[in-house]
Amino acid sequence: MTGLFKTLATAAGLAAMVATPILASASELPGNVRMVIGSKSTGGDTYQNSAIIAEALSKKLDINVKVDAVGASEAFKALERDSRGTTIMIFHDQSYLAHLYGVRGYDDIFENFKVGPTVAINPGNAYLVAKNSPLQSMEDVIAAAAAGQRVRVAIQAGGVSEIGFSALKNAVKIQHPGAEENIVPVNTGSQADKNQLLFDGQADVINGSVQANEQFTQLPEDDQKAMRFIWLTAREETIAQANPEGMGDTTRDELLAFTTPNVSVTMDGEKDFTFDKEFFLLFNKDMDPEQIATIDKALTEIFAAGEIQETQKASFFIPNFKPSAEATEYLKAKREDYRHIIDAIATN
Repeated sequence: MTGLFKTLATAAGLAAMVATPILASASELPGNVRMVIGSKSTGGDTYQNSAIIAEALSKKLDINVKVDAVGASEAFKALERDSRGTTIMIFHDQSYLAHLYGVRGYDDIFENFKVGPTVAINPGNAYLVAKNSPLQSMEDVIAAAAAGQRVRVAIQAGGVSEIGFSALKNAVKIQHPGAEENIVPVNTGSQADKNQLLFDGQADVINGSVQANEQFTQLPEDDQKAMRFIWLTAREETIAQANPEGMGDTTRDELLAFTTPNVSVTMDGEKDFTFDKEFFLLFNKDMDPEQIATIDKALTEIFAAGEIQETQKASFFIPNFKPSAEATEYLKAKREDYRHIIDAIATN
């Protein structure tokens, strides 16, 4: 064999040796992972929740996971383009609720992606009225609609903001058939927009959150911005897991007064409607299953250690870890429960 062929043969052998470990590590997560989220805000609950998970995964797996607040549409596009594991996503129930509502840009996540672990609940989804409103409770709201009064509810159409509105409309339909037409949406955008509608008297009820609106509930009644909670959609057992101090100047026990069974919005005439806003991971449908298993295992160990739960609770999130397979079935069942409510009022 000539020197040239020896050199070529040696190079080929080295290439084969180098190729082997590269193939063997193909299922490992990259050193840099982009975690896109379905929000453009870096101060909202989606970003806060995702940052907690990103930091925990970074430390556990010794990789760099960075949160990128690009909004739902861009996040879904980014995830669809990348099957290598360099892009993952965190979002909440809006990802499937918006599809049920027919919102443009939201496809079926269970068909287009792999649904990953659930990680936390934001128990703060709320409905509020002006503190000096004649509507002092959800019972008052339902009674007003039954009496023929038009009740204007400010929401952001599609998803988490609307599902409580749909439940209210459905409850009125069950209890006072025909009166559901008196529960009318005022479709708007951000929380600030919804708040402003209440300040200006352009809405009777608004969708809000404990985190964003609790400060307004502490104002005196003669303040134009003063509000009161009338309903938290979270399950009683979810709120009960929060720290005793609750949020702001409102304790956990005070918040529990706004959950079922203390506040009743019927779902079917027998069972009350509840809704926990849950956060979970999404993966590209062609992402290596072993990469997903690595994330599942890491999060299982992180939650077993117990420290992340304290971090979440300090930010008024309720820990709720379920690995991918369990989370997928759980969220599919949850979607079907809310599909029934949306379908029940679809003709109104």
